[in-house]
Amino acid sequence: MQLRCILINPWIYDFAATNMWSRPLGLLRVAEYLSQFDLDFRLIDCTDVVKTKRKFGTGKYPRQIIEKPETIRTIHKNYARYGISLEDFEEKLRSSLPYDFVIVTSIMSYWYPGVQKAIEIIKSVSPGIPVILGGIYATLYHKHASENSGADYIYRGHIKSPFLRHRHPSAADSSRQVKEELKGDICSGRGIEKIFKDFGLCLNKNNNPRPYYKLGLYRHFPFSTVLTGSGCPFNCSYCASSVLFNGFVQREPSHINLEIQELYEIGVRDFAFYDDALLANADSHLKVVLRNVIKADLRIRFHCPNGVHARFVDDEIAYLMKRSGFKTLRLGLETVDKARQTGTGGKVTTDILESAVKNLKKHDFTKEQVGVYLMYGLPGQGLEEVKEGIEFLKALNLKINLTEFSPVPGTICWDELKKKGIVTDNIDPLLTNNSIFTNLYSGYDPDALEKLKLDVKQYNNS
Repeated sequence: MQLRCILINPWIYDFAATNMWSRPLGLLRVAEYLSQFDLDFRLIDCTDVVKTKRKFGTGKYPRQIIEKPETIRTIHKNYARYGISLEDFEEKLRSSLPYDFVIVTSIMSYWYPGVQKAIEIIKSVSPGIPVILGGIYATLYHKHASENSGADYIYRGHIKSPFLRHRHPSAADSSRQVKEELKGDICSGRGIEKIFKDFGLCLNKNNNPRPYYKLGLYRHFPFSTVLTGSGCPFNCSYCASSVLFNGFVQREPSHINLEIQELYEIGVRDFAFYDDALLANADSHLKVVLRNVIKADLRIRFHCPNGVHARFVDDEIAYLMKRSGFKTLRLGLETVDKARQTGTGGKVTTDILESAVKNLKKHDFTKEQVGVYLMYGLPGQGLEEVKEGIEFLKALNLKINLTEFSPVPGTICWDELKKKGIVTDNIDPLLTNNSIFTNLYSGYDPDALEKLKLDVKQYNNS
């Protein structure tokens, strides 16, 4: 008898949220893996809705103001649930009955109240049905998720995509080689089969795996996310990439081009890259992809909401990005302090950034298209350092994307904060929310910080 499964991406519970080409990539990878088995499955994506559409497929989520959890009750901001209504979610669940198991994903750790609410409703609609929780929160805060989520099993790690092929980066482009042995419970998917057996469910393989966009999970594709690889060759002190994926692998360019072509044929025109290291090994990777896009004369728009590595932005990649249709590009700088640049991982210097910007401007990229991430709230980082970074970027006439530091378990910054007694392994993940962590723990003068943020907003709009 064919098993039935529901895949769920819960709501965002936060102080602010905008859909910037967001899709639950990990959950879609699970769907691709499960597609090789005799399963009937359906996706309920609580964030697959926008109230106000913006350009290039982005938009504002509908929201419902809700009561703050006790941990953050003193924060003077509106706290909201972003996505579909509770009633719509319950109706979608009931219309999918009966089903044999549910897989829930979790993205930002401090969004876990959305995970709790989804599982609470699942349990009320279908008591006794196994609920498996995976994703970033489940991996980084495994103990907290085990004790608080309500799920029957907490899956730590990720499933390797059946469409991902290991390609070792060259020594010139990478500071670390690919490691075939992955951390903890990370596996190609065999772990999930064992979990199902423990619940008395047997998966019968009868197909080749299929890409998520051929599984009927979404009715509409206003945009598509593209992941050309997993992991990162760098190990920045504040970043979770190396914690979540032990190594760096990239897909074959021909597979990426096939995915773009097939999505183009069903009407997709906006593509967002969500790689942590999109430009690594560009000569044999992204440059090949973009030349093929240009050759095929695909009239599409590319976006990079994740910061790309400025050190890899040479003249040729800047040219290919412009020709192939890049409209949104973000560079990672984080700080202009040389000692902190080295201490956080050494991925970029101000000279490297200036060189990248020179190449981009040569090929007519504008301030509207190119932004630079500048962090504030890093351990030991003063506000004057942030101000210096702002003035540096103003001089380059680039959009400034101020981003608050948020501590992540397993990183160097996390260990530094633990030694200072600022965080503990038992901290409520709500307190790591980037919207509030800096205000609570940085020591910045609130008025000075707000003045700085207003200055950047006015500059970006000028």
